[in-house]
Amino acid sequence: MSLTKIESEVVDISNSAENIYNYLSDFRNFEKLMPPQVTNWKATTDECSFTINGMATIGMKIVEKIPFKKIIINSNGKVPFEFQLFVLIDEKGVNSSIGQLVFESDLNPMLKMMVVKPLGNFFNLLAQRMKDIK
Repeated sequence: MSLTKIESEVVDISNSAENIYNYLSDFRNFEKLMPPQVTNWKATTDECSFTINGMATIGMKIVEKIPFKKIIINSNGKVPFEFQLFVLIDEKGVNSSIGQLVFESDLNPMLKMMVVKPLGNFFNLLAQRMKDIK
């Protein structure tokens, strides 16, 4: 097994790092960012679970929050593989930030082949939707 790292594109966001951080610090807000293939969304402030159509049910838990900079999310519960997801936010100026998602997991080569492209697309979509946070 080797560490697999999937990085979304870095997006420019017309909003403050504080607003983005506060919004993304609550999983109940994430549902609005999810694409249509995500179903069975359940969330509290710090935990969520959902199903990606054609794939598995995923559980996540926020394990660390570094105000206005980073949110660290771990896999939680019954998941096909353990992972960490980092939500990175960087203040550029007044109402101007950049955001990126970074996923890390120890995946076997077979699983890696199957999930890298769909997860990459998924994280890029979520990064794009960070631009819409009000």
